[in-house]
Amino acid sequence: MQIESRLQSPLIDNMTEAELYTLYKGMYLPSHLHSPQSLAYFEGFTFRPDDVVIATYPKSGTTWMQEIVPLIMSGGDPAAVESLHNWDRAPWLEEQRASQLNLEERPSPRVLTTHFKYNLMPPSFFEIKPKVIYVMRNPKDVFTSAFHYYGTTSYMVKPGSQSEFLHKFLDGIVPFNSWFNHVKDWLNAEDKGHIMYISYEEMKMDLKDSVARIAQFLEKHLDREVIEKIAERCLFQNMKLNKMSNYSDVPQEFMDQTKSEFLRKGIAGDWKNQLTAAEAEYFDTVYKDKMKDVKYTFVWD
Repeated sequence: MQIESRLQSPLIDNMTEAELYTLYKGMYLPSHLHSPQSLAYFEGFTFRPDDVVIATYPKSGTTWMQEIVPLIMSGGDPAAVESLHNWDRAPWLEEQRASQLNLEERPSPRVLTTHFKYNLMPPSFFEIKPKVIYVMRNPKDVFTSAFHYYGTTSYMVKPGSQSEFLHKFLDGIVPFNSWFNHVKDWLNAEDKGHIMYISYEEMKMDLKDSVARIAQFLEKHLDREVIEKIAERCLFQNMKLNKMSNYSDVPQEFMDQTKSEFLRKGIAGDWKNQLTAAEAEYFDTVYKDKMKDVKYTFVWD
């Protein structure tokens, strides 16, 4: 993976949103990953009916699903996750890398990824209606994961103190903006028939069942043995060993995993080790207000 950067390391800790982020349709995006050209490519992207789109708010289980879906689509063939880095096997459509992969020539079915909200998807998405797997995660754990991750990268604004970052996160002053708006936007999709909603917590509770449900949604008929092998392969401790998925090939100047590993703990509920009682209470107050009109039953509620 070749990455070019305009950032100067000595200045990184003092760089601001205005210096590191692009404001696109009211949404903060890391400029290093999202160029005007890549965003134009995203807007003009042509979907196919058999495409599979993994949609997530960042730090909600994206890498996990980028491991599960290719294995399901390949019938459990490990080469599906051993031959390409996850950013190439299931590329983020809005990032610069996607426009360099000749996705138009990639055979079907393609596995694609996005962190964008539903209402920001390209026109072709609404016309073709490819299958979408939308992964959600307890926002307290999303916050916890983001807090550790932001501190490792050179292209994200450093999180600062935990209290400072908590308020930024809850106010949506972070890349891809508000978790609340992102989740509500996808839950309120006009046509839900081609969207599967699943949570990180459901996968943690019963990965075999989750793999079976995802396979059924993707209309891939796999026997029990294959499903079990895929689930075993996608356990956190096994995924962490996969160099094509653990981001160990990313240069340290862009992601310093000596500070915090990209695949850090892989658990549900780590927020209890992170947030103070007062912070958790404040988080709950904001959550209840922001989500009061949502009818969906979340596993963590």
